[in-house]
Amino acid sequence: MKDNQYIVDDLNLNESWRMFQIISEFVRGFEEMPEAYPAVSIFGSSRIAPESDVYKKTVTAAQLLVESGFNVISGGGPGVMEAANLGAAKAKGKSVGLHIELPNEQQPNKYANLRLSFKYFFIRKVMFVKYAVAYIIMPGGFGTLDELFESLTLIQTKRIRHFPVILVGSSYWGGLIDWIKEVLIREKTIAESDLDIFQIVESPEEAVKIIKRRVVI
Repeated sequence: MKDNQYIVDDLNLNESWRMFQIISEFVRGFEEMPEAYPAVSIFGSSRIAPESDVYKKTVTAAQLLVESGFNVISGGGPGVMEAANLGAAKAKGKSVGLHIELPNEQQPNKYANLRLSFKYFFIRKVMFVKYAVAYIIMPGGFGTLDELFESLTLIQTKRIRHFPVILVGSSYWGGLIDWIKEVLIREKTIAESDLDIFQIVESPEEAVKIIKRRVVI
């Protein structure tokens, strides 16, 4: 019932006032996010535990990025998002937490030193892309897949520059990539050259090495 009420309240909001709310979120993001550039957006599951290998790899990736002159952007919540902000904090760098307001409250983690809260996913995703020079995709669920495929689509259609999109962990992502090759390419719903938009690596060190090689800051 709580989830349904959240949707009903949103639908009942006067459409004109909704536009002002959308504009205000864009304005705040555009005013505050430039100080995060150049940044690498790190995506992954909110359900990853701190003792997990994925969490530890994310901390390492964020540390290495800061030490290489980059800032870090995460979704601001727990799991991989927390690990990204923690790694940046360990390296005494700047990191952003782009928190999303959900009916089942997800608390922001304490490690980001620039925090923005969003009601609308699409505005939040603009901030992930606009101020990033690369993406690192850790294991995750529907939200992570959404962010991954949106970035691939924007690059494929040349709506954004072709920056590095790096998936970490072939054991996690391998099945998806096999399906893309065996179904999408076979059925010609994408071109074989579209596979060049992303790369898969096994370690945070490899991911950061690729970003340093391809991105000049």
